Amino acid sequence: MGPLKFVPILKRLRWGGRRLGELLGKSIGPHADYAESWEICDCGTDCSTVETGPWQRWDLRDLIRELPRDMLGRHAGLDRFPLLVKFLDAHDRLSVQVHPDDTQAATLAPGQRGKTEAWVIVEAAAGSHIFAGLKSSVDRPTLERALTEGTLEQCLARHEVAPGDCFFIPAGTVHAVGAGIVLAEVQQSSDVTFRLFDWNRTGVDGRPRPLHVQQALSCIDFKRGPVSKIFRKGIPAATDGTDDVVICPFFTLRRHDLVTSKTIVADDRCHILICLDGEWECGGHDESHKLAPGSAVLAPASSLPVQIAPQGRGTILEVVWD
Repeated sequence: MGPLKFVPILKRLRWGGRRLGELLGKSIGPHADYAESWEICDCGTDCSTVETGPWQRWDLRDLIRELPRDMLGRHAGLDRFPLLVKFLDAHDRLSVQVHPDDTQAATLAPGQRGKTEAWVIVEAAAGSHIFAGLKSSVDRPTLERALTEGTLEQCLARHEVAPGDCFFIPAGTVHAVGAGIVLAEVQQSSDVTFRLFDWNRTGVDGRPRPLHVQQALSCIDFKRGPVSKIFRKGIPAATDGTDDVVICPFFTLRRHDLVTSKTIVADDRCHILICLDGEWECGGHDESHKLAPGSAVLAPASSLPVQIAPQGRGTILEVVWD
């Protein structure tokens, strides 16, 4: 079994744009609100389908059910794939929101998991920013008062962003992606979002989108404070480098900046590879894929070792879980 490339699942939402097609090469239609491209997922009714090769048209759920050891190695026995990988185009800013952890989700959204996530900025317009975390002085009464007075933005920690920046957003963190940003996201497989504030705007039907203020307030970790930006370690231009940029209980996110090929060794688990920059060849077990910015592959446990080779210099993200 070789690496698997899946058909992207495109999502149209009011804050989306056209850069999923123009920048990342997704097959979008004529509309101007393409917000998300789900690359690898088994979440609710959305399940990734293999795009090419001997497993073409198989979906991820069936592969895990029928070939658990080949797909997951030591994680065989999972009922569904635990992670969701996507790209976002925030043409407009997203709502201010918070996600529950696993325990909170079991009560507030039965059947769903919690949602801890990480973002890597792919493109950012000049002056673009995100909100990640609350300012250190903000407690629940302060936040509730700001919601009543319409001053919520003053409570949020604001970060200017540039391509390559990474942010870790644990469940319970208040956050919002600002306008002009394209990012890659790795998250727990969950689609639970509690909106705290939506900038007083309306949805496509002309009505305000629903808010979930009480659920959001019950999930916020008021002890966390501002989220710190994760900077890439400096690597000389002629040197290859690999860094673990996020390590959490749900996944490890690793960044490879390479000018030569690298082997992802067999370790009895599957790996996800996400191309951010450059052109790549990804191959193993007599099957290979060309990767361009915005593409991703799943390397099943039985496909390893897998070799990734840039044409020139490139950046790839690798995702695993313990």
